[in-house]
Amino acid sequence: MEQRLNYNEFNEPEEDLKANFKNIFLAIWNRKFFIAKVFTITLLVFIAMAFILPKQWKVQADLYINKTNNSNLLETNPYAIEEAGNMYGLLGANNSLSNEIEIMQSPRVIDKVVRENNLKYEKIFDIIPTPKVGEYWTTEKFLKKDVKFENIKGTNIVSVSFKCKYRDKSYNIVKSLVNNYIKLHQEINSEKSKSDKAILQSEYEKAKADLNKKVNSSGGLPATSFTGAGNLTAMSMFSRSAQNAISNIQGQYIAGEKSRIDVSESAAKVSQLASKLEWANLVEEMSDSSKVILLREPYQLRDWEYDSPKPLICTILGIVFGIIFSIFAVIYKELTDKKLAYTMLGDNVIYDLNKEFNKLSAEFISNSDGKTALAYFEDLSSDITDKFKIFGVVPAIKAEISPSFKTSMKNIDNVILFESINKTNTEDYRLVKHILESMNKKIIYEVLTK
Repeated sequence: MEQRLNYNEFNEPEEDLKANFKNIFLAIWNRKFFIAKVFTITLLVFIAMAFILPKQWKVQADLYINKTNNSNLLETNPYAIEEAGNMYGLLGANNSLSNEIEIMQSPRVIDKVVRENNLKYEKIFDIIPTPKVGEYWTTEKFLKKDVKFENIKGTNIVSVSFKCKYRDKSYNIVKSLVNNYIKLHQEINSEKSKSDKAILQSEYEKAKADLNKKVNSSGGLPATSFTGAGNLTAMSMFSRSAQNAISNIQGQYIAGEKSRIDVSESAAKVSQLASKLEWANLVEEMSDSSKVILLREPYQLRDWEYDSPKPLICTILGIVFGIIFSIFAVIYKELTDKKLAYTMLGDNVIYDLNKEFNKLSAEFISNSDGKTALAYFEDLSSDITDKFKIFGVVPAIKAEISPSFKTSMKNIDNVILFESINKTNTEDYRLVKHILESMNKKIIYEVLTK
């Protein structure tokens, strides 16, 4: 049995991919005015937002917080003691300021900021009352606003910022935050230095009293007294009383040495504590000066220094979202349009019959044993029907949802389907193709007409 080759079997797999891309391109081109409309509306909306939305004013302050130890006085430096338990701090590699940020966010700071700026609960939309109307904000309420505390990575700098629609309010809140944090920071350091000094003072007094007691109770012979005991040593070989005298001298010498060593150790301890106490006094005097340096002070913003919305950023966002919305709008339109769209077409499509008529000729030649018919949704022009006269009598059947259409297709093997973009009814197109597939009719080509 002779095998008949179909023209389409010679097509490479890339042809299907090219056809899909072509359909996508034609769908975009076909809806270029719709895309332009969606894009323009989106862009204008975003640009309008820059002028309609209320301006947001962001005030920022940068604080350098010295957490390192610039001296070797680890025992007496209250700042060093704070980090002594942290291995990273001892190695000089601890740049985390999480403790300081927690202090900034603590109620002892935030509550003062809230009261200094008279931040109270208000009516919702200035209309709907709530049980807390007139009460001061809680710390949790304040921290939910546009306030940020950020440790700049790899540094000892903390950035504090606040943003709202009132320029003066943003400035006052950041200034209040910084001032109250520095005060609390100084208070914490001052209390710690006083506590360290009190401990050292107590230990120093105890050590000094112990030294005095040991000095007053010390006894025994000094080492020089033992040099004259040579004769007694010689005599002790012949006299028991000399032996007793030598033993007594040796006992008193040993007691004297122990007493001297004990007094020396106590004196060294008193000396060390005195040195530490001297530095503790110095540190207490220094504790009133904060180790926080304000690198960037909050300042009153000018009219054009608002943070958002900015026209340039809104324009860029409008362009980006305009493209995104246009793509989704085209997809939605293609999927829901009641008229035939390019993305609804099958794989074998002839876009221009005049240029691609040779493809149809090849199909008629290769399928000469079967019967081919033309199925059309919109009436075919005489130019089209004349082209098919070279193949003899080719039946042309109206594609419609009716029993007569199914009856007309009974003796047909292959179908060339004619449709028009933006004219052919989408539902009729899908149903006709379904009927043909259920009857095992092969749609060899779909031809687009104007």
